[in-house]
Amino acid sequence: MLKLSFQFQAAVDHIFPEYHGVFSDLCGDLSLNTLLHYPTAPDIQKVSQQALADKMRQFGAKRSYAWFLDKAAHLKAAADRNPFQHPVCHGHIVSLQMYIQMLFQYQEHLSKLKKEIDALATTFEDYGLIQSIHGIGDKLAATITSEMGDIDQFPFPKNLTAYAGLDPSVFESGKYKASINRITKRGSSRLRQALYSAVQCGLAKNRNKKLIAFYDRKRNEGKPHKVAVIACANKLVHWIHAMLKRKEVFVDQS
Repeated sequence: MLKLSFQFQAAVDHIFPEYHGVFSDLCGDLSLNTLLHYPTAPDIQKVSQQALADKMRQFGAKRSYAWFLDKAAHLKAAADRNPFQHPVCHGHIVSLQMYIQMLFQYQEHLSKLKKEIDALATTFEDYGLIQSIHGIGDKLAATITSEMGDIDQFPFPKNLTAYAGLDPSVFESGKYKASINRITKRGSSRLRQALYSAVQCGLAKNRNKKLIAFYDRKRNEGKPHKVAVIACANKLVHWIHAMLKRKEVFVDQS
């Protein structure tokens, strides 16, 4: 996917380099559909701002009409700034359209694969238990379940913490012992990242009161935000370990 994305961006650079600054997600559906219908700056210049906004609105993005008009204005301005105003090589356009179609096919494949993974995840009891933690949705629950595997391979929470690479590394040299230790980052990076994301989601919009209370306590102790987040991820590991061992759902504060 990454290689295909780079090839697509290179193709855009050969035809419409100013297009890069119009959409925040160059490979998003709206961007790809727009570029598929208007691959060159002259194509954009031939249509009115309103016609361009109407066309983009047909691509299914859930935005206000004012937003589409504003985006159309940005597209028109980008077309006027574009350095390639003369007819573009037809081969470059064909290559660009080919990459766009390949990206659509790849995204469709990923979407189907995600649905299959979600359906498979629901067959595991651990998936439902982990999902009961406020802030952990379908994707994070599936990631944590798959990366962690059988909870019985971790006799104690510290074993799971080490597997996620969240255990502190200790630096010692002679009589010196570091007072601040970083986490080891060994083990599963996917699990560690999923736990970080779960913490961020739990802290956002007051989703997980128990996690927020623990985070606030760490901050009141003078811990920086990043250190407090790591502490929350560790706490999350302990909760998950206890829940799966006891086969109990998560109970937040009332």
